[in-house]
Amino acid sequence: MSNHTEIRWHGRGGQGAKTAALLLADVAFQTGKYVQGFPEYGPERMGAPITAYNRISDTVIRAHSNIYDPQYVVVVDESLLEAVDVTSGLKEEGAILINTERPKEEIIPHLKGYKGKVYTIDAKKVSLATIGRYFPNTPLLAAIVKVAGIMDEETFLKEMRSSFNHKFASKPEVIEGNMKALELALKEVQ
Repeated sequence: MSNHTEIRWHGRGGQGAKTAALLLADVAFQTGKYVQGFPEYGPERMGAPITAYNRISDTVIRAHSNIYDPQYVVVVDESLLEAVDVTSGLKEEGAILINTERPKEEIIPHLKGYKGKVYTIDAKKVSLATIGRYFPNTPLLAAIVKVAGIMDEETFLKEMRSSFNHKFASKPEVIEGNMKALELALKEVQ
């Protein structure tokens, strides 16, 4: 991981972008990083576009604002490609990660000329195969950890299991489904 990583998440209310950003901050903190994970609230209703952010650093983070020029962007709902300028301020040496079942070549024309790296994952397929329901945030969380090189995969999975064990102690089936989603997503991101 570079010394300081900034990630902007674009999703819709109820899809878990905020939860994923907070989980990423929690897991990175457990590995000794300085972190921030926070949402930007607008109209708080199911389905409304939302934005969440992460800062992860080896040194103290002094900035306390939204992230305007991120190295990475995660798009939880591909319909936002038409509704929101998801590439605004995105550094070309970074990357964008998009939840889609479509091939990357079909997505690129919707990125307003962005010239950086584009990664995709079909988070719906991954979550249905492992969790049995559509929760895009879990596969996208694993995918951005891999794309951004935030930590090695083994450490990430260990820390996520610890976090899930704490949060879902009385629901072992939830833990196992989510762990399988993380593992599959690490293989499926393209």
